[in-house]
Amino acid sequence: MSTATAVPSDTQDQAVAGAFRGYLDRVRGGDVGSLPAVLGFVALVIFFSAMRPDSFASTRNAANLLNQAAPVIFIAMGLIFVLLLGEIDLAAGYTSGVGAAVLVVLLTEHGVAWPLAVLACVATGLVIGTVMGALVARLQIPSFVVTLAWFLGLQGVLLLVVGEGGTISLSDETILSILNKNLSPALGWVLSLLVVGGYAAGAFLGSARRRRAGLPVVSPAVIGLKVAGLAAIMVAVTLVFNAERAVNPAIRSLRGIPLIVPVTLVFLLVLTFLLGRTGFGRHVYAVGGNPEAARRAGINVPMVKIACFAIGSMMAAFAGILFASYSNGVSPTTGGSSTLLYAVGAAVIGGTSLFGGKGRVIDAILGGLVVAVIQNGLPLITQKSGIQFIVTGAVLLLAASVDALSRRRAASTGQ
Repeated sequence: MSTATAVPSDTQDQAVAGAFRGYLDRVRGGDVGSLPAVLGFVALVIFFSAMRPDSFASTRNAANLLNQAAPVIFIAMGLIFVLLLGEIDLAAGYTSGVGAAVLVVLLTEHGVAWPLAVLACVATGLVIGTVMGALVARLQIPSFVVTLAWFLGLQGVLLLVVGEGGTISLSDETILSILNKNLSPALGWVLSLLVVGGYAAGAFLGSARRRRAGLPVVSPAVIGLKVAGLAAIMVAVTLVFNAERAVNPAIRSLRGIPLIVPVTLVFLLVLTFLLGRTGFGRHVYAVGGNPEAARRAGINVPMVKIACFAIGSMMAAFAGILFASYSNGVSPTTGGSSTLLYAVGAAVIGGTSLFGGKGRVIDAILGGLVVAVIQNGLPLITQKSGIQFIVTGAVLLLAASVDALSRRRAASTGQ
């Protein structure tokens, strides 16, 4: 009996070691995935925490960082669909601004119920993305030119709706709560349990399906380690955000995971399923990898492109809702300035390739957090905006260089 129990343990150890060696081989072969973003995020958090332990490393700042990052992350999640095609959407920032304007005008000036206003906002993004996608796919105009024209046009629309020097305030409690409210501490633990349990169930059930189909499977020990790692992260996050972070708790307590976290997780789950578990997702990767081969395989390439631009613009419109929630309204600069650059940077830093065919929705979250840490931490060290732009640009250039080098390495090793 003792021998029988020792064998599985040895086998599991070998499986874990083999999985680790396989991962290292993939990294050496150029498949770095999101590793640079994860390492960059950890390094930046350690650096800024050491430099400003009282301000950057506070739980209050951590919650504020997530709320600041949310709109850019949502734009980046939509941009990933476009970048997977090897295309670009320069209008995504102002699409979010116009979406926010539609939302706020309907709520504030016309008294429309918030569900209808949200629907109109998303529909605005859908129309914008569909038209841009049709121009790119049907007329074969370069996406750079099409989206640049829309960038300028939507900026003009936003100025006409809001006014060149005006701001339209928002008072709808439901919309404002998205980036201003938190889950209760108890609901935070429930969310952590659902995330870990859902991931574990999906991983083990997926492994069982592959085993029944006769396909290679990941060792249960490897899955168990991943689940344990995710559980440790969720416990740490929940403990941090459940701590009191109000300046004066006697007046108003401020505890719990920010509401935007479960909202983002829902979008991550839906979009990841769309890309990874559906025929449409496989078609997106196929078109991004080789459009001509995809066409010959019977894939409707123009429709795939139109759908990706539509999804990207709808996500930008959702980001507009977050902008309105965070700033309590909309202004002529909503979605402008460096918003688009930060969103593209978030996707690329997270591991999405600018050359198409490689990327995941979670890349937007990982890269968005890196960008948010830079935006949040640098002002605490220096008030010179020039330095902040230089550092952010350098990080984006580094991420693009890693992407180019990893593609070259993968091509040379045949991976």
